[in-house]
Amino acid sequence: MDIDRATGGFANVFNVNAPPPFLCSGGAAAVGMQFLYVSLPPGCQNTSSEIIGYSLQPHTGAPVALNGSPFPMRAGSIPSGMAALPNGNLLYVADASGSIAAFAVDSTTGELKEIHGSPFKSGANSQLVIDPSGKYLYASDDAFSGGVLAFSIGAGGRLTRVPGSPFLIPGKTVSNYQPFGIVDTGKYVYTALSATNEIAGFSVNAETGALTPLPSLFSTGNGPGPLAWSGNFLYTVNQLDGTISGYSIDGNSGALTVVPGSPFGTDGALITIDFTGKYLYLSMERGVQGFNINPTTGALSQGPGFHNNNGVLWLTVAQVPTH
Repeated sequence: MDIDRATGGFANVFNVNAPPPFLCSGGAAAVGMQFLYVSLPPGCQNTSSEIIGYSLQPHTGAPVALNGSPFPMRAGSIPSGMAALPNGNLLYVADASGSIAAFAVDSTTGELKEIHGSPFKSGANSQLVIDPSGKYLYASDDAFSGGVLAFSIGAGGRLTRVPGSPFLIPGKTVSNYQPFGIVDTGKYVYTALSATNEIAGFSVNAETGALTPLPSLFSTGNGPGPLAWSGNFLYTVNQLDGTISGYSIDGNSGALTVVPGSPFGTDGALITIDFTGKYLYLSMERGVQGFNINPTTGALSQGPGFHNNNGVLWLTVAQVPTH
Protein backbone atom coordinates (compact mmCIF):
# COMPACT_ATOMS: atom_id res chain seq x y z
CA MET A 1 0.00 0.00 0.00
CA ASP A 2 1.23 3.50 -0.87
CA ILE A 3 1.13 5.94 2.07
CA ASP A 4 -0.10 9.46 1.40
CA ARG A 5 2.53 11.51 3.24
CA ALA A 6 0.15 14.43 3.77
CA THR A 7 -2.65 12.45 5.43
CA GLY A 8 -1.32 9.00 6.33
CA GLY A 9 -4.05 7.45 4.20
CA PHE A 10 -3.50 4.83 1.53
CA ALA A 11 -3.18 6.31 -1.94
CA ASN A 12 -2.88 2.99 -3.74
CA VAL A 13 -3.05 -0.73 -3.06
CA PHE A 14 -0.80 -3.06 -5.04
CA ASN A 15 -1.36 -6.61 -6.15
CA VAL A 16 1.73 -8.78 -5.69
CA ASN A 17 2.74 -10.64 -8.85
CA ALA A 18 3.56 -13.79 -6.84
CA PRO A 19 1.51 -15.42 -4.09
CA PRO A 20 2.55 -14.04 -0.68
CA PRO A 21 2.62 -16.31 2.38
CA PHE A 22 -0.84 -16.84 3.83
CA LEU A 23 -0.91 -15.96 7.55
CA CYS A 24 2.23 -17.97 8.12
CA SER A 25 5.27 -15.70 7.73
CA GLY A 26 7.86 -15.37 10.46
CA GLY A 27 8.78 -11.76 9.79
CA ALA A 28 9.42 -9.10 7.17
CA ALA A 29 12.16 -6.53 6.53
CA ALA A 30 13.07 -4.01 3.86
CA VAL A 31 16.68 -3.65 2.69
CA GLY A 32 17.47 -0.15 1.49
CA MET A 33 14.99 1.32 -0.97
CA GLN A 34 15.02 -1.65 -3.31
CA PHE A 35 14.07 -4.94 -1.70
CA LEU A 36 11.61 -6.55 0.68
CA TYR A 37 12.01 -9.99 2.28
CA VAL A 38 9.62 -12.27 4.17
CA SER A 39 10.81 -15.24 6.24
CA LEU A 40 8.80 -18.45 6.03
CA PRO A 41 9.16 -21.29 8.56
CA PRO A 42 8.52 -24.88 7.46
CA GLY A 43 4.97 -26.16 7.40
CA CYS A 44 3.28 -23.26 5.60
CA GLN A 45 3.01 -23.66 1.83
CA ASN A 46 6.58 -24.94 2.00
CA THR A 47 8.23 -28.02 3.48
CA SER A 48 11.51 -26.31 4.42
CA SER A 49 12.54 -22.88 5.70
CA GLU A 50 12.94 -20.15 3.11
CA ILE A 51 12.95 -16.41 2.45
CA ILE A 52 10.71 -14.82 -0.17
CA GLY A 53 12.19 -11.76 -1.86
CA TYR A 54 10.66 -8.86 -3.80
CA SER A 55 12.07 -5.86 -5.61
CA LEU A 56 10.31 -2.56 -4.91
CA GLN A 57 9.54 -0.54 -8.00
CA PRO A 58 10.69 3.10 -8.08
CA HIS A 59 7.99 5.74 -7.62
CA THR A 60 5.26 3.24 -6.74
CA GLY A 61 6.88 0.72 -4.37
CA ALA A 62 4.95 -2.10 -6.06
CA PRO A 63 6.56 -5.48 -5.13
CA VAL A 64 7.81 -7.80 -7.86
CA ALA A 65 9.08 -11.30 -7.08
CA LEU A 66 12.87 -11.61 -7.37
CA ASN A 67 14.51 -14.09 -9.69
CA GLY A 68 15.58 -17.09 -7.63
CA SER A 69 13.03 -16.44 -4.88
CA PRO A 70 12.27 -18.14 -2.56
CA PHE A 71 15.79 -18.45 -1.17
CA PRO A 72 16.34 -21.61 0.93
CA MET A 73 17.60 -21.54 4.50
CA ARG A 74 19.56 -24.29 6.20
CA ALA A 75 17.78 -27.51 7.15
CA GLY A 76 16.33 -27.43 10.64
CA SER A 77 16.09 -23.66 10.91
CA ILE A 78 12.89 -22.00 12.16
CA PRO A 79 13.08 -18.41 10.85
CA SER A 80 11.17 -15.63 12.52
CA GLY A 81 11.88 -11.89 12.91
CA MET A 82 14.26 -10.10 10.54
CA ALA A 83 16.46 -7.00 10.66
CA ALA A 84 18.47 -5.16 8.01
CA LEU A 85 21.63 -3.12 8.44
CA PRO A 86 20.84 0.61 8.13
CA ASN A 87 21.96 1.89 4.73
CA GLY A 88 23.68 -1.43 4.11
CA ASN A 89 23.27 -4.69 2.27
CA LEU A 90 23.06 -7.19 5.12
CA LEU A 91 19.98 -9.08 6.28
CA TYR A 92 19.74 -11.00 9.58
CA VAL A 93 17.12 -13.62 10.41
CA ALA A 94 16.18 -14.82 13.91
CA ASP A 95 16.04 -18.57 14.31
CA ALA A 96 14.07 -20.30 17.06
CA SER A 97 16.31 -23.35 16.69
CA GLY A 98 19.20 -21.43 18.27
CA SER A 99 21.10 -19.23 15.81
CA ILE A 100 21.02 -16.04 13.76
CA ALA A 101 21.46 -16.29 9.99
CA ALA A 102 23.21 -13.51 8.08
CA PHE A 103 22.92 -12.82 4.36
CA ALA A 104 24.61 -10.44 1.96
CA VAL A 105 22.12 -8.79 -0.38
CA ASP A 106 23.21 -8.29 -4.00
CA SER A 107 22.58 -4.59 -4.62
CA THR A 108 21.54 -5.23 -8.23
CA THR A 109 19.56 -8.47 -8.18
CA GLY A 110 18.51 -8.78 -4.53
CA GLU A 111 19.91 -12.30 -4.41
CA LEU A 112 20.75 -13.53 -0.90
CA LYS A 113 24.06 -15.22 -0.12
CA GLU A 114 24.83 -16.49 3.36
CA ILE A 115 27.97 -14.81 4.70
CA HIS A 116 31.00 -16.66 6.05
CA GLY A 117 30.40 -18.04 9.53
CA SER A 118 26.60 -17.90 9.30
CA PRO A 119 24.49 -19.06 11.02
CA PHE A 120 25.94 -17.62 14.22
CA LYS A 121 25.22 -19.58 17.39
CA SER A 122 23.04 -17.52 19.71
CA GLY A 123 20.47 -19.58 21.53
CA ALA A 124 16.79 -19.56 20.61
CA ASN A 125 15.52 -16.15 19.51
CA SER A 126 12.51 -14.80 17.65
CA GLN A 127 12.91 -11.02 17.30
CA LEU A 128 15.88 -8.90 16.20
CA VAL A 129 16.78 -5.22 16.15
CA ILE A 130 19.90 -3.43 14.87
CA ASP A 131 21.22 -0.36 16.66
CA PRO A 132 20.82 2.85 14.59
CA SER A 133 24.63 3.11 14.53
CA GLY A 134 24.78 -0.21 12.66
CA LYS A 135 27.36 -1.50 15.17
CA TYR A 136 25.24 -3.84 17.30
CA LEU A 137 22.46 -6.38 16.95
CA TYR A 138 20.12 -7.32 19.80
CA ALA A 139 17.80 -10.33 19.99
CA SER A 140 15.15 -11.65 22.33
CA ASP A 141 16.54 -14.52 24.41
CA ASP A 142 13.90 -17.23 24.06
CA ALA A 143 15.78 -19.79 26.12
CA PHE A 144 15.54 -19.63 29.90
CA SER A 145 17.51 -16.57 30.94
CA GLY A 146 14.79 -13.97 30.47
CA GLY A 147 17.06 -11.40 28.86
CA VAL A 148 18.45 -9.86 25.68
CA LEU A 149 21.20 -11.28 23.48
CA ALA A 150 23.77 -8.76 22.20
CA PHE A 151 26.25 -8.98 19.32
CA SER A 152 28.68 -6.60 17.68
CA ILE A 153 28.55 -6.46 13.88
CA GLY A 154 32.01 -6.82 12.41
CA ALA A 155 33.61 -6.80 8.99
CA GLY A 156 31.45 -8.45 6.36
CA GLY A 157 28.53 -8.67 8.78
CA ARG A 158 30.01 -11.27 11.12
CA LEU A 159 28.47 -11.38 14.59
CA THR A 160 30.50 -11.53 17.81
CA ARG A 161 28.83 -11.91 21.18
CA VAL A 162 29.13 -8.77 23.35
CA PRO A 163 30.84 -9.60 26.68
CA GLY A 164 28.19 -10.13 29.36
CA SER A 165 25.50 -11.27 26.90
CA PRO A 166 22.79 -12.33 27.51
CA PHE A 167 21.83 -9.32 29.63
CA LEU A 168 19.23 -10.40 32.17
CA ILE A 169 16.06 -8.66 33.24
CA PRO A 170 16.32 -8.47 37.04
CA GLY A 171 14.02 -10.98 38.69
CA LYS A 172 12.89 -12.45 35.36
CA THR A 173 14.99 -15.57 34.95
CA VAL A 174 12.51 -18.33 34.19
CA SER A 175 11.13 -19.47 30.86
CA ASN A 176 7.71 -17.83 31.08
CA TYR A 177 9.35 -14.39 31.23
CA GLN A 178 10.75 -14.64 27.73
CA PRO A 179 10.79 -11.22 26.00
CA PHE A 180 9.14 -10.79 22.63
CA GLY A 181 9.02 -7.39 20.92
CA ILE A 182 12.30 -5.44 20.94
CA VAL A 183 13.32 -1.93 19.83
CA ASP A 184 16.56 0.07 20.00
CA THR A 185 16.43 3.88 20.13
CA GLY A 186 20.22 4.16 20.00
CA LYS A 187 20.31 5.06 23.67
CA TYR A 188 17.90 2.51 25.12
CA VAL A 189 16.72 -1.00 24.28
CA TYR A 190 13.19 -2.01 25.28
CA THR A 191 11.55 -5.43 25.24
CA ALA A 192 8.02 -6.60 26.08
CA LEU A 193 7.26 -9.25 28.69
CA SER A 194 3.87 -10.66 27.74
CA ALA A 195 3.70 -13.07 30.71
CA THR A 196 3.85 -10.27 33.29
CA ASN A 197 2.32 -7.36 31.33
CA GLU A 198 5.49 -5.26 31.52
CA ILE A 199 8.16 -3.57 29.41
CA ALA A 200 11.80 -3.86 30.44
CA GLY A 201 14.39 -1.28 29.43
CA PHE A 202 18.18 -1.18 29.16
CA SER A 203 20.62 1.65 28.60
CA VAL A 204 23.12 1.05 25.78
CA ASN A 205 26.87 1.50 26.13
CA ALA A 206 27.68 3.08 22.77
CA GLU A 207 31.35 2.02 22.97
CA THR A 208 30.83 -1.68 23.76
CA GLY A 209 27.18 -2.51 23.03
CA ALA A 210 26.72 -3.74 26.61
CA LEU A 211 23.32 -3.25 28.24
CA THR A 212 22.49 -2.06 31.76
CA PRO A 213 18.96 -2.73 33.07
CA LEU A 214 16.87 0.30 33.95
CA PRO A 215 15.96 0.32 37.65
CA SER A 216 12.26 -0.43 37.17
CA LEU A 217 9.85 -2.23 34.85
CA PHE A 218 6.89 -0.49 33.22
CA SER A 219 3.31 -1.74 33.30
CA THR A 220 1.36 -2.38 30.09
CA GLY A 221 -2.00 -3.76 29.08
CA ASN A 222 -2.85 -7.42 28.72
CA GLY A 223 -0.17 -9.45 26.92
CA PRO A 224 2.20 -6.87 25.36
CA GLY A 225 4.09 -8.06 22.32
CA PRO A 226 5.34 -6.19 19.25
CA LEU A 227 6.87 -2.76 19.91
CA ALA A 228 7.28 0.31 17.71
CA TRP A 229 9.32 3.44 18.40
CA SER A 230 9.22 6.95 17.00
CA GLY A 231 11.27 9.83 18.43
CA ASN A 232 10.25 10.31 22.04
CA PHE A 233 7.45 7.74 22.00
CA LEU A 234 7.16 3.97 22.38
CA TYR A 235 4.12 1.81 21.60
CA THR A 236 3.16 -1.81 22.18
CA VAL A 237 0.20 -3.92 21.13
CA ASN A 238 -1.52 -5.68 24.03
CA GLN A 239 -2.30 -8.85 22.13
CA LEU A 240 -4.86 -10.31 24.53
CA ASP A 241 -7.18 -7.31 24.22
CA GLY A 242 -5.95 -5.77 20.96
CA THR A 243 -5.25 -2.30 22.35
CA ILE A 244 -2.15 -0.12 21.92
CA SER A 245 -0.32 1.24 24.95
CA GLY A 246 1.68 4.43 24.34
CA TYR A 247 4.56 5.90 26.37
CA SER A 248 6.79 8.94 26.31
CA ILE A 249 10.50 8.21 26.79
CA ASP A 250 12.55 10.26 29.23
CA GLY A 251 15.72 11.02 27.27
CA ASN A 252 17.86 11.25 30.41
CA SER A 253 16.71 8.16 32.30
CA GLY A 254 14.88 5.98 29.76
CA ALA A 255 11.84 5.88 32.04
CA LEU A 256 8.46 5.40 30.36
CA THR A 257 5.39 7.52 31.15
CA VAL A 258 1.94 6.61 29.82
CA VAL A 259 0.76 9.11 27.20
CA PRO A 260 -2.68 10.79 27.54
CA GLY A 261 -5.58 8.59 26.45
CA SER A 262 -3.61 5.33 26.43
CA PRO A 263 -4.57 2.57 25.64
CA PHE A 264 -5.86 3.20 22.11
CA GLY A 265 -7.78 1.22 19.51
CA THR A 266 -8.96 -2.36 19.64
CA ASP A 267 -8.69 -5.65 17.75
CA GLY A 268 -5.01 -5.16 16.91
CA ALA A 269 -2.14 -7.61 16.47
CA LEU A 270 0.95 -5.81 15.15
CA ILE A 271 2.12 -2.23 14.65
CA THR A 272 4.56 -0.25 12.56
CA ILE A 273 5.39 3.45 12.17
CA ASP A 274 6.13 5.28 8.92
CA PHE A 275 9.49 6.94 8.26
CA THR A 276 8.19 10.42 9.02
CA GLY A 277 7.15 9.33 12.53
CA LYS A 278 3.73 10.90 11.96
CA TYR A 279 1.61 7.79 11.46
CA LEU A 280 1.18 4.46 13.21
CA TYR A 281 -0.44 1.45 11.52
CA LEU A 282 -2.20 -1.42 13.25
CA SER A 283 -2.83 -4.83 11.69
CA MET A 284 -6.18 -6.42 12.44
CA GLU A 285 -8.26 -9.41 11.39
CA ARG A 286 -10.24 -7.04 9.18
CA GLY A 287 -7.33 -5.16 7.64
CA VAL A 288 -5.00 -2.26 8.49
CA GLN A 289 -5.95 0.88 10.43
CA GLY A 290 -3.88 4.06 10.53
CA PHE A 291 -3.47 6.45 13.47
CA ASN A 292 -2.07 9.97 13.69
CA ILE A 293 0.68 10.47 16.28
CA ASN A 294 0.43 13.74 18.22
CA PRO A 295 3.99 15.11 17.94
CA THR A 296 3.78 16.80 21.36
CA THR A 297 2.03 14.23 23.55
CA GLY A 298 2.35 10.96 21.61
CA ALA A 299 -1.41 10.38 21.85
CA LEU A 300 -3.00 8.48 18.96
CA SER A 301 -6.08 9.52 17.01
CA GLN A 302 -7.67 7.42 14.31
CA GLY A 303 -6.56 8.55 10.87
CA PRO A 304 -7.95 8.08 7.37
CA GLY A 305 -5.68 5.15 6.56
CA PHE A 306 -7.76 1.97 6.42
CA HIS A 307 -7.60 -1.02 4.14
CA ASN A 308 -10.16 -3.78 4.43
CA ASN A 309 -9.01 -7.30 3.58
CA ASN A 310 -8.95 -10.83 4.97
CA GLY A 311 -6.53 -9.98 7.74
CA VAL A 312 -2.89 -8.95 8.12
CA LEU A 313 -0.11 -10.82 9.89
CA TRP A 314 3.11 -8.77 9.60
CA LEU A 315 3.55 -5.08 8.83
CA THR A 316 6.63 -3.22 7.69
CA VAL A 317 7.27 0.12 5.99
CA ALA A 318 9.71 0.59 3.13
CA GLN A 319 11.02 3.74 1.46
CA VAL A 320 11.40 3.86 -2.31
CA PRO A 321 13.02 6.48 -4.56
CA THR A 322 10.60 9.17 -5.70
CA HIS A 323 12.67 10.21 -8.71
